[in-house]
Amino acid sequence: MAVSTYSQAAVSALAAAMQDDPAIIALGEDIGRGGIFGQYRGLLVRFGASRVIDTPISEATIVGAAVGMALTGMRPVVELRVVDFALCAMDEIVNQAAKNRYMFGGQGRVPVVLRMPIGIWSSSAAQHSQSLESWFAHIPGLVVITPSTPQDNHDLLRAAIACGDPVAYLEHKELWPIEGEILDTEALPIGRARTMRHGRDLTIVSWSRSVHDCAQACAELASQGIDAELIDLRTLWPWDRETVLASAARTGRLLIVHEAVQVAGFGAEIAATIAELAPEVRLARLGAMRIPVGYSPGLESQARLSVAAIVARALALAA
Repeated sequence: MAVSTYSQAAVSALAAAMQDDPAIIALGEDIGRGGIFGQYRGLLVRFGASRVIDTPISEATIVGAAVGMALTGMRPVVELRVVDFALCAMDEIVNQAAKNRYMFGGQGRVPVVLRMPIGIWSSSAAQHSQSLESWFAHIPGLVVITPSTPQDNHDLLRAAIACGDPVAYLEHKELWPIEGEILDTEALPIGRARTMRHGRDLTIVSWSRSVHDCAQACAELASQGIDAELIDLRTLWPWDRETVLASAARTGRLLIVHEAVQVAGFGAEIAATIAELAPEVRLARLGAMRIPVGYSPGLESQARLSVAAIVARALALAA
């Protein structure tokens, strides 16, 4: 067991995978110097420029090249810096990577991992602070992963690299420095949620950075006599419906919390599923307002969810 940051955990996972399999390469902007969040630090020295490839600033070219590499038997890990920049490569992601296996009868597979950090990035404004996970969950053929802890970033990155299909791997821009204990475990199965806290009065479901705010909210709720269960979904597609359904059926109340805009966010998919399969459960959602993230601290704060807002919504649901 060792203490590691979210960033270091990703480096460790990728290094171990590259050591085990020479078909695994990394490519993207600035990864030769370690990546803008340190998530590739030391890999160029260890594996060389033929496997840790700095690319020009052209996201469409990066993903297009990775798809071609994957179809010839390689297993590329692609760095797109932030999810906002991935919009320049949506044709390659949506029409090429996600659909190849289906369009050609399984003759080709695209085992590519697309690292696209999501979420608000302090003082980075509207074009660098988006949470677009529901876009990728909507696309058939993509796996969607949203790790919230150093351990999960280690284990789920290993699982994503081993997956035979394209993975939208959505780390959070503000989680890189957080620390946690890392066990050298086997790759975590994709699609399995984690119950972080057991409770009897209501269930809170979240993912990525919002999980940490929800954990603080659960502590505050406990001080007010509300015993909340907290589930970290970890994977949005496939998502662990069984765990969420079982918890919601037991507590009778479900609050879904995410940093993304609430309108058409992935929380709506969870809510609709619960409404169809467990209509007796009381439901509520909490997401961001449908506004661009502002640059100034005052405007940015309007787009962020607060612990106080989560507590207030949970209290209203539990009443």
